[in-house]
Amino acid sequence: MTTPTLETKYVFTITAKIGDVVTAGETGIGVRRIIPIIGGEVEGAISGKVLPFGADFQTIRPNELIDLEAKYAFETDDGAVVYVENKGMRFGPVELLQKLKRGEPVDPKLIYFRTVPKFETGHEKYRWLMEHIFVGSAARHADRVVIDVHQVM
Repeated sequence: MTTPTLETKYVFTITAKIGDVVTAGETGIGVRRIIPIIGGEVEGAISGKVLPFGADFQTIRPNELIDLEAKYAFETDDGAVVYVENKGMRFGPVELLQKLKRGEPVDPKLIYFRTVPKFETGHEKYRWLMEHIFVGSAARHADRVVIDVHQVM
């Protein structure tokens, strides 16, 4: 017997609009940053809006590796609220990461930005989100983060 083959299937895209970065400073393990999530949209197999609360809590390590942990929610077009915890990492050439920090455009293909979103909801129609593993491929822009969410089959 062999183990099942891993495959993924694109499901939806989350576009999270972000506010101004708040920096707590060097904490001993890196620079702690908090980036408010102020809205956005969900498009694809699920559609809706990102609710205007939550944040991405980041630690920028000395080698510029960025650990990410975002907590927020979205509401589907049919009224279901889905809580999201999205952990991941962003890494790339230092000069490009510095440009991103300054809000300058960088080709997303040049930055490794991957996440593992987990979803929670009490709405029966969307319980399947809690019964699967998802991975995300993301891109950071000056005013938003765009995450293509894929279901691991």
